[in-house]
Formats: sequence, structure tokens, C-alpha cells
Amino acid sequence: MTVLLLVPLLLPCALPVLARRALDRLVPAAALWLITVSAVVLAGCSVAALGAFVLIGLLKLPPFAALGELVHPLSTASDVFVVPAAATSVGALAVCAWTVVRSVLHQTRAFRAARSAAGRGPAAGDLCVVDSPRPDAYALPGRPHRIVVTTAMLRSLDAAEREALFAHERAHNEGGHHYFLAAAELAAHCHPALRPVRDTIRLAVERAADEAAATAVGDRRLTARAIARAALAGHDAALERPDFAPAATTGPVPRRVQALLAAPPAPRRAARSIAVLLAACTAVSCVASATGVIDFHHRVEVAQGDASR
Repeated sequence: MTVLLLVPLLLPCALPVLARRALDRLVPAAALWLITVSAVVLAGCSVAALGAFVLIGLLKLPPFAALGELVHPLSTASDVFVVPAAATSVGALAVCAWTVVRSVLHQTRAFRAARSAAGRGPAAGDLCVVDSPRPDAYALPGRPHRIVVTTAMLRSLDAAEREALFAHERAHNEGGHHYFLAAAELAAHCHPALRPVRDTIRLAVERAADEAAATAVGDRRLTARAIARAALAGHDAALERPDFAPAATTGPVPRRVQALLAAPPAPRRAARSIAVLLAACTAVSCVASATGVIDFHHRVEVAQGDASR
């Protein structure tokens, strides 16, 4: 049954393609939820599988078997497969833990710097203006949520475009998009195949905010123009901010503008198949990891003499 633990490690490889198709065919807000939940669940299942492999490998060694109060070392079908898998899992989990800690420290420093910069500028409600020659605007989470915009960005847009930009950033804060971006970042560190999904989730966040802003201002062309001009003005001129602070100037802007200039997205029949595939992929990973962990637990009980084979 330990072979089942390979399933949660392989299924994330299918998610990048499914995620891109889901974003193309689903309403952006729905795609954002579905892709993010799938990525987080697949990441968790893969980590659980790696942890199970590590424990299986350790409990096959007499010293660790004695610590686990096992009557005899854990019995598995094939040491040729289990031992290398356990050794590889140790390295994978160590890399995962190191990159997560490093990312958390970096994001924490960037968040504090961004909050400090926002606190120094004048505020009008949720809007904070930072005096800077670099055009930039982004949604900054926290208590309270803030929309940070530089004086250079304000000068780059006319009044109507500024309102569309503010509506976009408010949509980020109201939708809690920083949670999705943080979850995508965490999942990307848990499995290499989920790194491209992080970019898809970031695009889904921006597409969802684009649609919300277009609805708020009642003009899709105005929103598209505001996004395009803000991106051109802020190209390579971003302030220091955490990766989970979404900004209107990020992502493939031409693709976003093209979507805004087209008709509003509507649910399509083909989208159901993608949603079902994503849900099935997530469910299979959960079942495989749970079954593998349950089998591991049963083997431990057998080795402890608490259960029969």
C-alpha cells in the first residue's frame, strides 16, 4: 500500500495545465477559488506523503523502532523501494522547510517596510499617497486595509482612470486576495510542480479584480485603459512590497486588457469538465494519501503487537 503514497506526489504535475484551462474557461473569481483550494490540498497531501515515507524509513531501523515501542522493525513490501524513497523524502522536506522559512522572513520584512512607508504618507479613508517618483499602486492588507499609490502614479492617470485603478485595488482588499497569494506561495514551496500554478493564481487574482473594477465603474474600456496606462507607467518601477500585496500592474497585462475589452465572462458548459477534473484530481490525492497513512498506521500497530496482520 506504500505505493499509494506516490500518487499525491505525482498528481500535482497535472495541476499547471488544468489550472490554466480553468482560468480560461471559468469566471475569474470561481477559477481563483477552485485553483487555490486544489493547489493547497495537493500541496498538503504531498507533504503528508513525504512525511509518511520518512516515518516508514525510520521505523525500519532498529533504534527508531525501539523508540516507537515496536516489537520488531516495521515490515514493508520492498526495502529496495522504501529506503531510497525515505531518504529522498528527508531531503525534500528539509528543502521545503528551509524555503518556507526564508520566504516568510522575506515577506515579513517587506510587509513591515510597506506598512511603514504607507504610514508616513497622507491618508484619505483607505487611500494612502506616498511621495515617490516611481509610479506604483497596490493593495496592502492589514488593519486597516490600505490602497497605496504614489504621487507619480497619480500624475500618470486622469481622474476617471484613477477611480478605476482605486476600484481595482479595493476589489483586492474586499476579496481577501492576499490570502490566495499567500496560499499559492506556500503551496509552491511544498512541490516543484506547483510553482507555475502560483503564477496562474496571481493572474486569476488580477482578473477577478479587473472584473470587479469594471463592474464598479460601469465601463470595461475605461478599466482596461487604466490598467494598461498604470502598467506602462509603473514598468520596473515598483516600490518594495510583499508578494502577497496584489497590484494592478502585475501579471500579463496585455492578456488582462484583452479580456476586459471582450464581453464579460460567462459560465460555459466546457468549464464544467475542467472543474470536475480539478475536483477529481484533488479528491484522488486526498484518498490516496489518507489510505497510505492509514495503512502505515496499521503496520505500526502490527509491529507493536497491538493488531494482527
